[in-house]
Amino acid sequence: MWSVSDDALVAGLATGDQEAAAAFVRRFQRRVYGLARTIVPDDRAAEDIAQEAFVRAWKHAAGFDPRRGSVVSWLLTITRNLAIDAVRVRRPVAVDPDVLLALDPVVDGPDLADLAQLGDDTDRLRAALVRLPVEQRRAVVLSGLLGYTAREVGELEDIPLGTAKTRIRTALIRLRTALVAEERTE
Repeated sequence: MWSVSDDALVAGLATGDQEAAAAFVRRFQRRVYGLARTIVPDDRAAEDIAQEAFVRAWKHAAGFDPRRGSVVSWLLTITRNLAIDAVRVRRPVAVDPDVLLALDPVVDGPDLADLAQLGDDTDRLRAALVRLPVEQRRAVVLSGLLGYTAREVGELEDIPLGTAKTRIRTALIRLRTALVAEERTE
């Protein structure tokens, strides 16, 4: 079964051939697990994602079209999407961006010069963020610091996607302008 092409394995998978399914898993398990492990933070989650990727491949094997790409790219795309979804699901509960701005950063490291520079940069960024309108500040903190997508920002803030994108983009432009102007005056 190992000498069979990838396309033939997918065809066997689609028909329910157990030998083809076992060979398919053996052939791609390292790549699938490896990709999942690069995206998610722990081994157990990567194993779950790899298993789910093979289940999805089995369920959708009949729909595989070799003209659209190789079996490997198809399977790794399934894996990547599952891993990204898992990372998004594992996000912490939303925190009010204003609360985050009030927190002092905890920094580990022996180099005092680096700590001083980091503190100065943090203070400059915090001051620039405070000068933004509240809606823009919340959008940029949610997207930039917490890693939410524009769509997720729109859902959290109960605004249309286009509005979320505009708020994020405008806030970033204003922050850049403020920080560059401040650098020039120093």
